Amino acid sequence: MADGLLAGAEALREHALTRLETLVTMESPSGDPMLLARVADDLQAGYEDAGAVVERDRGPDGDHLICRWPASRVDGGHVLLIGHHDTVLPAGTIERRPFALDDDVLSGPGVFDMKGALVQVELAMRVLRDAGRTLRRPVRLVIVNDEELGSPDGQRVVAAHAAGAVAAIGLEPPLPGGLLKTGRRGVARVLLTIDGVEAHAGLDQALGVSAIDELVDQLVLLRERLPASSGATMNVGIVSGGTRANVVAGRASAEVGLRFAEAHAEHCATQAVESLCAVRPGALLKTEWLAHRRAWAADPDNPLAAEFAALARDLGLELGSGTSGGAGDTNYTGAAGIPTVDGLGPEGRGAHGPVEEASLRSLLERSALLAAYLSDVYS
Repeated sequence: MADGLLAGAEALREHALTRLETLVTMESPSGDPMLLARVADDLQAGYEDAGAVVERDRGPDGDHLICRWPASRVDGGHVLLIGHHDTVLPAGTIERRPFALDDDVLSGPGVFDMKGALVQVELAMRVLRDAGRTLRRPVRLVIVNDEELGSPDGQRVVAAHAAGAVAAIGLEPPLPGGLLKTGRRGVARVLLTIDGVEAHAGLDQALGVSAIDELVDQLVLLRERLPASSGATMNVGIVSGGTRANVVAGRASAEVGLRFAEAHAEHCATQAVESLCAVRPGALLKTEWLAHRRAWAADPDNPLAAEFAALARDLGLELGSGTSGGAGDTNYTGAAGIPTVDGLGPEGRGAHGPVEEASLRSLLERSALLAAYLSDVYS
């Protein structure tokens, strides 16, 4: 039976290529409402043609999509699929890196992260319909438009539709080797802003309070309060401040990224930030949390990953799992205790990089794998 689903996906090869080329060529950089809306419109049409009822949830940069497929069984909750249609690459990238297929290698901006996976969902639903199969449970696909920014609004949508879910499946790219993700490090971004007192650096330096000096000391303090033993790491990503070399800086700021593998490390990182206070008289320190994704602790015995591995074997595939150092929308479901896997997108390489590629064969195989998981035949 599983072979039949794989054959069904392979029969839709040309349809998959057409859909993917359309989505990749359109482009949908984060924060561009017009381009994001174009891709959302196209996705909605494709999913509706594959049997979904689609609604939109308005966000600051346009609409998030919620796609629902019904099942004969209505009790016991739904399966949640989680994806995004924004990409990190700016508009115009497609002119330099057009969509292409070379043997099995698909290339183009967003082909790996994560428009290939968005096509997989449509393909899986078409495969099941063509095979006369029904869904074991209702399926709900949430596609946010701001994941590459940390889902500042998308987290709200994911959380709302995670309620009542019996399983959550992330459509992000897999780990190297095609491994599913069964845990993710948490991540937070915090903005430290210092207000000091400007003064002439030569004539009245003693009257000034350097915001830059204060910021440097705060960053050193923060690093001291996050030793390696805490399990948390920090990265100072953006620093700005001052106006001229002969003026004591009146303002300075830094955006700091924090990462943590489990709840204790997350607590250490949060407390380290919250405990900061100005060390210079006359300096004012403000901390602002820009984003926060809870740690999804690794589970080597993840039962959902084991189920996918068994289904993969039925398709003649091997499927392992591991932990990701990056954060994503599945951090929420995993941390909330919902059985979760991520990394169901096609194998490939180069997410966010100058060369982005995905395997067409993998895209078709994982479409069949998703169809097998969702089908009543394999429940």
